[in-house]
Amino acid sequence: MMWSFFVSFAWLVLGYLAGSFPTAYLIALRLRGIDIRTYGSGNVGATNLGRLMGKKWAFLVAIVDMLKGGVAVLMIRLFGASDVTVAMAAFAAVMGHNYPIWLDFKGGKGVSTTYGTLFFVAPPGSMIAVPLGGLVWLIILKIGGYVSLASILSLFGLAFILPLCGVPAPFALSAFGLAVLSTWRHRANVKRLLSGRESRARSK
Repeated sequence: MMWSFFVSFAWLVLGYLAGSFPTAYLIALRLRGIDIRTYGSGNVGATNLGRLMGKKWAFLVAIVDMLKGGVAVLMIRLFGASDVTVAMAAFAAVMGHNYPIWLDFKGGKGVSTTYGTLFFVAPPGSMIAVPLGGLVWLIILKIGGYVSLASILSLFGLAFILPLCGVPAPFALSAFGLAVLSTWRHRANVKRLLSGRESRARSK
């Protein structure tokens, strides 16, 4: 019993540490000599790095942020961890991105990492559901023009899409929790949306 608890806890720590890899921070610091936390929104994520270095770098950061949590979750699943442990490790990976120990627990908003971790939690269902969630994100972005709104709504949508694709309940619950977490991390954006002051995504 104790050994099982220790192993499960170790998987959660691994998920957190994998998610805490500060991709945008390191790229901005190494290539521009800038602490991304002092630029733009101060967010350590793809969107803010895109403001500093352009869409290509934002895309690269988004991909790495997806993979860092996703690969960790895939490895944990391949080692035979239970659904509950894998779901908790997915949540821990996003917590690592949002609250990285290396950056005084001040990280990003976790959207890319959420998509990356959930993609691998329960193949093949999750591998179908996550792209559908990404499609929801794209549609909302095209209609409204707000990255923050598209991110929040698509994550809640994904929490409902997962069980429709046959993904077990622990992962849907984890997805819903991550959607709530993302909403909290976007709380400043939500306030600006409600007051009409949120900036729209630039088309170029």
